[in-house]
Amino acid sequence: MTASFGPSYVRAIAPYIAGKPISEVAREFGLDEATIVKLASNENPLGMPESAQRAMAQAASELGRYPDANAFELKTALGERYGVPADWITLGNGSNDILEIAAHAFVEKGQSIVYAQYSFAVYALATQGVGARAIVVPAVEYGHDLDAMLAAITDDTRLVFVANPNNPTGTFIEGPKLEAFLDKVPAHVVVVLDEAYTEYLPAEKRYDSIAWVRRYPNLLVSRTFSKAFGLAGLRVGFAIAQPELTDLLNRLRQPFNVNTLAQAAAIAALNDTAFLEKSAALNAQGYRRLTEAFEKLGLEYVPSDGNFVLVRVGHDDAAGNRVNLALLKQGVIVRPVGNYGLPQWLRITIGLPDENDAFLAALEKTLAAA
Repeated sequence: MTASFGPSYVRAIAPYIAGKPISEVAREFGLDEATIVKLASNENPLGMPESAQRAMAQAASELGRYPDANAFELKTALGERYGVPADWITLGNGSNDILEIAAHAFVEKGQSIVYAQYSFAVYALATQGVGARAIVVPAVEYGHDLDAMLAAITDDTRLVFVANPNNPTGTFIEGPKLEAFLDKVPAHVVVVLDEAYTEYLPAEKRYDSIAWVRRYPNLLVSRTFSKAFGLAGLRVGFAIAQPELTDLLNRLRQPFNVNTLAQAAAIAALNDTAFLEKSAALNAQGYRRLTEAFEKLGLEYVPSDGNFVLVRVGHDDAAGNRVNLALLKQGVIVRPVGNYGLPQWLRITIGLPDENDAFLAALEKTLAAA
């Protein structure tokens, strides 16, 4: 008789599958790494800002010692930027870490977590990881139906995940609608507002979620340095919430979950407004290029406020994987999203102009051959 280790709800988890790295695609298809274009993981195509690279070089001499477990300097910088005390901030090994810690901190086995269809895969993983019950609310136009999410909250609901903009669809919820939603969520339910892509929003769409944190004791705002700040490989995320929530998060957070180099780079990137502005401008330019091309090709896409676009590449459920494989053979890595229930679609990260052009050329060739 074979033993079964671990809880059944852990054994039921389908592990997260990341976008293929360039080296793997080069080996698998016999390609030169230098010719491969990766538009799969919503990374900043500009890479890491030079300011962060310099900060890392200066911090390297301290690597023989443990990181500052409380990240005093980084929390101070974040507090100054967002106007909150240091004890309102929790650091994570990427924002994924924040999402998972939140599930462990606020939800007991058997209680429920509410999130939207077509929202970030980690919400489901975090829910399963604590043995909670998932309440998945059907999407409207590929985005959150906040009224339905409110109606889905039950007596045993302890956590609601809301992504804005949403990954992988790129949909956006206007500030007044979110604020009205927060007004109605029961006080015992924690709302995690996942704003991983907020730095890409144009000025006219921005709202002050940090001001909401001051008003709503059950609100936790999660952000990341992995996207617009260009630090995906260093894994730095953070949450802002009132101390009653951050106290619980920090009881579970690993004490050295953000390393010395990451802390130094994050401080530099946080203050590099020129890099952020350049990243946003490049993203807007690339978005126009991709979406105009999709329209010319007659392809349906979801209007996006992130650094990616979700595009439909066929009308049969094998379309996403089929087109993805054809693109891989041409050295272009994008993200199939069949695991989100979107097998006819691909998510395309917005890259540098030449990367966008290479993808579009490969896509056009693939569709013409179909």
